[in-house]
Amino acid sequence: MRDRARVRAESDLPVGTGFGVSGGLALGTALAANAAFDCRRTENDLVTVAHAAEVEAGTGLGDVVAQHRGGVALRLEPGAPAVNDLDAIPARPRVEYLVLGELDTASILADATDALTEAGKRALATVRADPTLSTFVEASGQFSREAGLLTDPVEEVLADVEEAGGSGAMAMLGETVVAPGTGLSDAGYDPAVCAVHPGGAAVDPDSE
Repeated sequence: MRDRARVRAESDLPVGTGFGVSGGLALGTALAANAAFDCRRTENDLVTVAHAAEVEAGTGLGDVVAQHRGGVALRLEPGAPAVNDLDAIPARPRVEYLVLGELDTASILADATDALTEAGKRALATVRADPTLSTFVEASGQFSREAGLLTDPVEEVLADVEEAGGSGAMAMLGETVVAPGTGLSDAGYDPAVCAVHPGGAAVDPDSE
């Protein structure tokens, strides 16, 4: 891709709060540039470009690949499409979320990659043994605690959700609580609501 262009991106989600906005914008830029400049790259090529850009920028490690896959993705092996291994949990739940603040992804990845890797391996093993949405949420909470990422405000909200009979986890990486179903509402909060998109990233034909 040798053409030059100015990219203007918009997001309904706040940056730095665990929604993978940087990865989504990198992937969206690669897909849009391919369409706009007729680059004739395959999806794997474009995902690899976006993945490399995010890793180099220090804004994430695996968001792009999962975002391209869509659904409740499980990254069984790390890396770009040529080397990774993906699966998914067949679920499309309603998701509530509550943003409490931001975290600096780049500084966290720079300081604690070994701890994140080991905690991630244990959490992934938990989900692979029981690939259900409830176990996925439980393992996400396990990961944030073992990796030392859980903040006091997030922990307080999660305790309220659990006391109300729900389940939740911390968005990675941001000071945000996500809960399937009505977990946050049942705990007395006023969350925003979204859903898991099953199809992954694509260029809207109406925008071409």
